[in-house]
Amino acid sequence: MGKRIRAQRRGSSPKNRVRSHRFPGANRLPRKNDEMAEVTEMIHSPVHTGPLAKLKFEDGTTGHVAATEGMYVGQKIAFGENVSLRPGNVTTLEQIPEGTAIANVECRPGDGGKFARSGGNNAMLETRMGDKVRVRLPSGNLKDLPAKCRATIGVLAGHGRTEKPLMKAGAAYYRAKARGKLYPSVSGVAMNPVDHPHGGGNHQAVHGPNSVARTAPPGQKVGHIAPSRTGRGRGKRKE
Repeated sequence: MGKRIRAQRRGSSPKNRVRSHRFPGANRLPRKNDEMAEVTEMIHSPVHTGPLAKLKFEDGTTGHVAATEGMYVGQKIAFGENVSLRPGNVTTLEQIPEGTAIANVECRPGDGGKFARSGGNNAMLETRMGDKVRVRLPSGNLKDLPAKCRATIGVLAGHGRTEKPLMKAGAAYYRAKARGKLYPSVSGVAMNPVDHPHGGGNHQAVHGPNSVARTAPPGQKVGHIAPSRTGRGRGKRKE
């Protein structure tokens, strides 16, 4: 098989380890109900694309959530069923009117938030369907979620972070290093046969099928892993 490919070498390399001691905390909706919290600090986190708000609850515990636009130090954040629809408050989807911008939406009740979590993003509550709620995600896709899932009211802060160009390779390097990402990234077809299964040849091409089984060993498991379908998606012909 040749030598270990790049993806294998990253496994035990200390330079690809994320320095998690620099991160202030996780962005999760606390499991609180009918409680109030105060925003004590706005924090920059290297691993998050938007600012975090540090919350202090009535029982003395603290937590971190993604800050929404307009959030400020000293603001009171409400958690529960009967809360006002102010940006930053957290409530269930069944309590939110249709057409409201929401963020940090849970996929299952109590999981802390899974959708619309990056800076400047938001989802939109489309309609209710009994015990389900239809939400339009930032990608434009529609997803039906349980009505008991929670979400944050408003649009997340940090909009426009991609508008400023990186300008030089060093800026891209440090951005990737902060998140433990591989940089620079070289495609497999640009390598030699000894370095990658897609390497070699007189042209930069895979030169064969690039679908591999789910049970393929490390080093061979590159390309399309266990694809459900391949080829061009033409769709069904409408009569």
